[in-house]
Order: sequence, then C-alpha cells, then structure tokens
Amino acid sequence: MQGDLFGEAVSRLPVKPAAPLADAASPADSTSSARRRTAKVRPAPSVEAWRELASRLPPRLRFGVSTWSYPGWEGLVWDGEYDPGTLSKHGLGAYHRHPLLRTVCVDRTFWRPLTAGQYAAYAAQVDEDFRFVVKCPAGVTDAQIRGDEGKALKSNPDFLDPRLAVEHFVRPTLAGLDAKLGVLVFQLSPLPWNWLGRPASLLEGLDRMLAAVRQALSAHASVIVAVEVRDPELLGQALVDTLQAHGATFCLGLHGKMPPIEAQLPMLRALWPGPLVCRWSLNRIFGPYGYADAQKKHGPFNALLSEDLHTRAVLARTIRGITGAGQPAYVTVSNDAEGCAPLSIQKLALAVEAGQAAGRRAQAAP
Repeated sequence: MQGDLFGEAVSRLPVKPAAPLADAASPADSTSSARRRTAKVRPAPSVEAWRELASRLPPRLRFGVSTWSYPGWEGLVWDGEYDPGTLSKHGLGAYHRHPLLRTVCVDRTFWRPLTAGQYAAYAAQVDEDFRFVVKCPAGVTDAQIRGDEGKALKSNPDFLDPRLAVEHFVRPTLAGLDAKLGVLVFQLSPLPWNWLGRPASLLEGLDRMLAAVRQALSAHASVIVAVEVRDPELLGQALVDTLQAHGATFCLGLHGKMPPIEAQLPMLRALWPGPLVCRWSLNRIFGPYGYADAQKKHGPFNALLSEDLHTRAVLARTIRGITGAGQPAYVTVSNDAEGCAPLSIQKLALAVEAGQAAGRRAQAAP
C-alpha cells in the first residue's frame, strides 16, 4: 500500500490593467478608489464556479496560499482591486469564501511573533471549518541572526529554545486561533556548517524543543506539528526518528534549496501512517536564491507563467494516496511556485479530482 501511495521512486530513504494616473482620473474613478480602500473586501463572483469541484475533493484535503494580500488576484479571489494593506487586514473574510481555499499559511509570523489578539482577529474573519497553518518565528528556528538583507550576522543563542517556542509561538496561536489552528510549522532555515557538521547536536536540540511543544499541545491532539528543512543533508532516518518520537511529521518543502518532490517523499513513507503537510514555496527553475527573480517575473501574480507540470502531477498523486487512506492533507502554495497561487490550486484540485475519477473507473472495470 505504501508503494501505491508514494510510487516506486521512494522505495529507499536517502542519507489586471494598470490603474489610471491620479491626475488623469475622473471624479468617479477617484471615488471608486477611495471606496476600495475603505469598503469591506468581497469575494469575486467567479469563485462560485469552483464549488461543485470542491464538493468532489477529499473532505480531509485543505488547499491554501502563503499570504493573501495580493491585488493581482482581482477577479480570481477578490471582486475588485484593493490595496495590499486592506487585503492584509480584511481580506481573509473574502478569501475563505473561495470553495477551494480551506486553509492559509500565515507567513508573517516567521519574521516577528504575533500576539494572541492578532491571531484572534484572523480567526474572527473565517468560519468554523477553516484552519490555519502558522510558521514559528525565525528567532527560534534560525541558527543565525540575520540583517535586513538576510545576511547572517552572528549565531542565534535562542536557536531551538523550548521555552521560547512555547511562549512566543504555541501558546499565542492556541489562545488566538483555538480550534481553527491546524498546523504548526517549524521551518529550520539553512544551517551553517558548524551545525550541519554536528547532526547529533542539532537533533538533540530539535528533540528537546518538540518535546516541549508536544507537552504544550497535550489538550489539542488534532494540531499537526510539522518540521520543514532547507538542507538536504538532514533527510534521513535520524530526522525520521526524532519526528516520530514526538508525533511530528515532515513538511514537504518544495523549494529551490531542496531536492525535487520525489526525492523527499521517502521521508513520508518512513513516517507512514501520517498526515501530509506541504508548502510549495518556489519553482526550482529559479534556483535556491531565486525569490527576487520569481517575484519580478510573476508580478502581479495573476497568471501561471512558470508552470511546473511534473511537481503538480506528483503532488496531486500524493494527495490522492494520503487522503484516500484517511489521513489529512494541508497543501499551501506560493505565487512563486508557478506565478499565481490561486490558479495553481485550481489546477491541483482538477488533477486530484481527475485521478479520483480514473481510480473509480478502474475499480468498476470488469
């Protein structure tokens, strides 16, 4: 059954237009723009076209985006053009009414911890079925303290600190999101050689942190704890053992710094049975440091300009297998994956549904 889920390749575990200028705008245009800045964000009418498809998807599958404050999604998610600040503060209420978008990854927490009140403001914008994926602050999961440009300045003495992980991350998310909290993601930033050269010390620190996190979640068993890495050297049995010891899972990190999806799937096989947590962050064609290039090519993020058919196909097959076995799946997608996260999710949903239909036909064949 595991071979069917993950494929033969995982048999072994490896060690819209531009707005008119202000001085050319008519009074009506100016009034409309002001209204867009202050009005409640509304969903695009087109989203209703996806409701039937959504009803045919596995009930335990949740698709979502990474960050939602993109004006370019006008007509896809929003009913018109809103400025990013308005979308950031008020967009979730419209976002979650898209039938395919049942989760979202809150990325801003990686840069600065949020308060319980800030999380509660997010939770108040969505219905009871919605779930959040939240990233732990880098102050806990980055071994280095970095400057504004991302350059490492010095070692981080709080790396993998159990107390900070609980007090600055787990408790505020639980207090603010409560039952709407779905996944806590601990993304270990790329490690310097003094850590990669001491994997036992690294995993001991991860073990202590995960133990504290699991204790803090003792009354919230449905919350998934997932660890994402950005160093391929960490893919192996030692990481599997550490995750298993604390009921955590491996987050598929589809990013230029990591191997293709099929090279990461052995981690899920080794952890089976378990949930799927996947963050499709960056198309591999841009390389490990290609965020700026991806943003430049893809803006305003309203079209699929860098389609990755292979990753999409393998991911859809993996989703079908895991959810078909009764496990939950959280799949969040960035604009930098293919150019427009909502369109990528539509394509993924169609692929999952097509695979299900093919499976039913095969079973019905004599």
